[in-house]
Amino acid sequence: MSDLSTLSLPASEAPAVISAPRWHEKALQSSLLRKSLLLLILALVWQGYAVWLDNPLLFPTFSDTLIALKDGIVSGALPKRTAFTLQTLLTGYGIGIALAGLVTAIAVGSRLGNDLLELLTSMFNPLPAIALLPLSLIWFGLGKGSLIFVLVHSVLWPVALNTHGGFRAVSPTLRMVGRNYGLSGLQLVARILIPAAFPSILSGLKIGWAFAWRTLIAAELVFGVSSGSGGLGWYIYENKNQLEIPSVFAGLLTVILIGLAVENLVFRNIEARTIRRWGMHV
Repeated sequence: MSDLSTLSLPASEAPAVISAPRWHEKALQSSLLRKSLLLLILALVWQGYAVWLDNPLLFPTFSDTLIALKDGIVSGALPKRTAFTLQTLLTGYGIGIALAGLVTAIAVGSRLGNDLLELLTSMFNPLPAIALLPLSLIWFGLGKGSLIFVLVHSVLWPVALNTHGGFRAVSPTLRMVGRNYGLSGLQLVARILIPAAFPSILSGLKIGWAFAWRTLIAAELVFGVSSGSGGLGWYIYENKNQLEIPSVFAGLLTVILIGLAVENLVFRNIEARTIRRWGMHV
């Protein structure tokens, strides 16, 4: 019998050697790093185009925008306007979510409620909130109430529609399992329907947030100063009138940064702690 140690496999059958990934390959596996690199590239493109255009009144450089952003923060104007906008946003967003939950509960409870929700969403969901600004001014005056009204309209319908769609998509088997465990009413909704429909609910919350954020900035641009103060929209509009274009871009950059922070720090963490942990997909 020949010694096994002398046996050798043909080159074509030899096991492939798996090399360890290099440092740059490991780095590119990080979503945060990839997105940071993309943002850096976009900033460099911005800077290069602005330098080539050489017209600060039309398109300031990225560096000038950062200087204007720093000046706005140091002076306290930008943090004050941002705080006013976020406070108004959270108020309208919270009221919109609460009303969406109430409307969805009515729709789930009866066929008439279901028909009512479908009718209302068909009527009002396609209606841009900006179109309600004239009525909002007449009904609530030039104040925070007008802003909150258009925010509630922006949030209510997408959240209610996605939540109701998620509830309807829950399989009858899961509902029967809950009933077999003695769950009914609010317990069935809290322990069975909401977890099963949470991907749709989270999608509705994201859409409602995006609609509310865009609507609020646009409304502040139209309303101007509200209740003796102004938000980010007014900050942008005011600097535009004074031809402080780097400050206008600084305000726009603040809007973008807040949007990125909410998406990646708030909604991404909620998704990781719920949907991904439960093995579900949005």
